[in-house]
Amino acid sequence: MLTHAKIVLFGVMLLLFSTAFLQDTPQSSGPEYTSDRQLKLPEHYREWVYLSTGFDMSYSPVLQSAGHHMFDNVFVNPEAYRHFVETGTWPDKTMLVLEARMAKGKGSINQKGNYQGEDRMGLEVHLKDESRFPGKWAFFGFDEDKTAKMIPSSADCYTCHQASGAVDTTFVQFYPTLLPIAKNKATLTAQYKKESGAATRK
Repeated sequence: MLTHAKIVLFGVMLLLFSTAFLQDTPQSSGPEYTSDRQLKLPEHYREWVYLSTGFDMSYSPVLQSAGHHMFDNVFVNPEAYRHFVETGTWPDKTMLVLEARMAKGKGSINQKGNYQGEDRMGLEVHLKDESRFPGKWAFFGFDEDKTAKMIPSSADCYTCHQASGAVDTTFVQFYPTLLPIAKNKATLTAQYKKESGAATRK
């Protein structure tokens, strides 16, 4: 027969087990919006899946260096990553985060090359939300704020991604672990395959 003390002890153990289970259960990393349609900063994006790092990358030949070197790191929410690995495509609510950090050359024992500085110089989110955006995808640029308005669809980033993105307007061609998957799943755009084939023949 259960005594009152045993019942209380059982209840405490059940509560502790439930709390531990919830802490170990991955939380959804989909987009969150404010009432005025701004995107909330996904503050834990560095715990997402890391895709690649670029160094001084520029998609326009007319853009000049700002006088210093930059790294850009790309992360994607885990649900979207798992879906891409399985299908070679991005699901609804995919969030790609581009984080820019200044390159440093002098510090500690470093004698050559560059490493990433601790200050974040910029952050942009490329988000797929089919029910919210006419073109399915939208860009958001964050400064120091925790929310950001959508970058107008007239901006060059939209036409650039539409024209040159290897998979669904995204630059999978620069993500070394995902490009082979897209090739295997046959999800590369015809335009990218044409451009990459021409580049190979040169």
